[in-house]
Amino acid sequence: MPDYIHERDDWPAFRWDHKVLGARLAAVRHKQGRLLGRMEGLGFALRDEARLQTLTDDVLKSSEIEGEILDREQVRSSIARRLGIEIGALTPGDRDVEGVVEMMLDATQRFDAPLTAERLHGWHAALFPTGRRGLSQIIVGAWRDDSGGPMQVVSGPYGKERVHYEAPAAARLAAEMQAFLAWFGGEQALDPVLIAALAHLRFVTIHPFDDGNGRIARAIADMQLARSEGSSERFYSMSSQIRAERNAYYDILEATQKGDMEITDWLLWFLSRLEQAINGAEALLAGVMQKARFWEAHRSAGLNDRQQDMLNRLLNGFRGNLTSSKWAKIQKCSPDTALRDITDLIERGILRRNEAGGRSTSYALSDADGDV
Repeated sequence: MPDYIHERDDWPAFRWDHKVLGARLAAVRHKQGRLLGRMEGLGFALRDEARLQTLTDDVLKSSEIEGEILDREQVRSSIARRLGIEIGALTPGDRDVEGVVEMMLDATQRFDAPLTAERLHGWHAALFPTGRRGLSQIIVGAWRDDSGGPMQVVSGPYGKERVHYEAPAAARLAAEMQAFLAWFGGEQALDPVLIAALAHLRFVTIHPFDDGNGRIARAIADMQLARSEGSSERFYSMSSQIRAERNAYYDILEATQKGDMEITDWLLWFLSRLEQAINGAEALLAGVMQKARFWEAHRSAGLNDRQQDMLNRLLNGFRGNLTSSKWAKIQKCSPDTALRDITDLIERGILRRNEAGGRSTSYALSDADGDV
C-alpha cells in the first residue's frame, strides 16, 4: 500500500465530488465578482492603496507560514516602488525582502505569461539570493538532487523526529515538473479557481526545490486566481487566511498526501479559506476608507515629513508600541526632535498617550479608528 499519493499508480489523476463542491464554488465565484465590482468603483488612489495593502499582507503572511518574519515597511516600500505607487518616503529593502516581492509580483502582475521551469528557477533564486537557508547551503535555481538524503517534512526533537511527508525522489523531478507545467499551461475544462487549488496541491506534493516550495506553491495559486479574474489587481490575500489557520493547513495537506486520489476535502478546505479571504477584503476596504478620511481631515495641518511618515505607519498597522525612542530610530532624528514631533501631534489631538507612563510611555492614534 503506497504511503503517499505520488506513489500511487493513478497519480496525479485526482477525483472529487462535483455535487459537494458545486454550491461552495458558485458562492466563491459570486463573491469574487462582487468584490471586483466594488473595487472598480473606487478612485485610482484608493484602489492603489487597497492593492498595496493586499500585496503587502500576502508577502508577509506567506513568509510567516514558513516561520520567516519580514519587515512590513520594507515590503510595502518595495511593492510601491515596483508598482509606481506614491507613498512618500521609501524604506530600503533587504535582499530577502526584495526577492520575495519580486517573485510575488511576477506571479500576479504577469499572471497571463506562461509558467516555465526557467521562470520557477528564477523565483527560487529570488527567494534565496545568498544561496543559503540559514547557515546551510542549498541548491538554488534548480531542482533538488537529494544529495543530503530524501526530501522530508519532519517535526520533533533530534532522535524523535516525526516524518509528516516524504517527497518524490529527485530522479523523478524532471518528468514530474514537465508534466505539471504542461498541465498547468494547457487547455482546461475545469473552473480556474479549482485549477488554483489543484496546482497548489500538486506542486507542493512534488516539492521540487530544496526549500521555498510552500511559498512558490502559494504564488502559483495566486497567479491562477488572478487568471480566474482576468486581473492583476489583488484585493484579497489567500496567504493571510492560510497563516491564520496554519496548523489546519499543514494538517489537511498531510492528510491529503497520505490519502488516495479522492481530494474533495482538500478542495472544500481551499474554497472555504478563499471565501473567508474574500470576506476579509471588506475589512481591508474599511481600513483604506478610514485612512482616506484621516488624511482628508488633516490635509491642511502642515505636518512635517517625519510626522506624516509615522502616522502612515500607524495607519498601516505599526508592529508593537510606538515610543519616542522608536520614532527617533526610524526617522533618524534626535530624541528631542522625536519628542517635539509627538508632543505637537498630541496637542493637535491626533495622537494620545497610552495609559502606561514613565520610561514605557507609548503613543497611539487618538481613537481606535484613526479619526479625530
